Amino acid sequence: MVKPFVPQLAYFEPSALEYPLGQKLFEKFSDMGIEIRKTTSHNQIRDLPGENHFQKYRIAKLTLVVGIRKTLKFDTSKPSAEYAIPFATGCMGHCHYCYLQTTMGAKPYIRTYVNVDEIFDAAEDYMIERAPEITRFEASCTSDIVGVDHLTHTLKKAIEYFGKSEHGRLRFVTKFAHVDHLLDADHQGKTRFRFSINDDYVIKYFEPGTSRLKERIEAAVKVAEADYPLGFIIAPIYLHEGWKDGYHEMFERLEAALPKFARKNLTFEMIQHRFTKPAKRVIEQNYPMTKLELDESKRKWKWGRYGIGKYVYTDEEQADIKETLGGYLKKYFPEAKIEYFT
Repeated sequence: MVKPFVPQLAYFEPSALEYPLGQKLFEKFSDMGIEIRKTTSHNQIRDLPGENHFQKYRIAKLTLVVGIRKTLKFDTSKPSAEYAIPFATGCMGHCHYCYLQTTMGAKPYIRTYVNVDEIFDAAEDYMIERAPEITRFEASCTSDIVGVDHLTHTLKKAIEYFGKSEHGRLRFVTKFAHVDHLLDADHQGKTRFRFSINDDYVIKYFEPGTSRLKERIEAAVKVAEADYPLGFIIAPIYLHEGWKDGYHEMFERLEAALPKFARKNLTFEMIQHRFTKPAKRVIEQNYPMTKLELDESKRKWKWGRYGIGKYVYTDEEQADIKETLGGYLKKYFPEAKIEYFT
């Protein structure tokens, strides 16, 4: 079982200590005996331990930077939500395929932001602008927020904030099972709690440092019993030898465990594996022994957002994925809503 994340090293930006959460984390980490360093800005961190890229990368994944979120202009987050709400950046997991590999670049440490009320105020402005329409906020675009929340409780505060909101809804997704502190949050049904799931092969070989499928399903049952709207993201859907059996078993296990009442308002999001040339370079540098198939000649090239091309499965393979997984969904969760299949 994967233990909850504990940083090996913590950096504090001076302004973070002007906020109650920053002070609280400083005291907590001091009491835990975690090495603490100060930095004028996360951009100034140059002295991460390690003798080579491999070591520095892994130590960075065990490093937490506590600071403030200066940019309070939210990015859009289609198709999941209207906006991404920024509580943290970076992830302690080691998923080989993750897009954060390229977006985080040379700074894969985890950052948490302590000016939470200012972030809420910015969210309020977005909600007022769109009212009376509902505005959805995605809290896991740049991190796995659950993976760090047992330390910060920022997500729990956000769940309760949106619980009181008239026009706002919160969404996030996680690969971690450390959800117990969130079960008593007063969510008022306004937060959709989603789990990223995959078959055993993908989790074993490409998702080290995250909770196993069994643990994620057990956590999902707890979340359902706490009356949260529940959802699952199957991502990346990855074609490997025996993939049809692997995904069939995944659906079987989920169906066997999930209470009947949790299926009335259940959502699924499906995302096929894809990669870019820059991502391939970074993945092979960070995980040189990966089994991830990154052969461009086996893929179809497709224009992506911002003019960056990506390699996706061929049309025939995509049709097979949709027919196979769509059939499993129809069989095991006929009442569920498929939000998108991309």
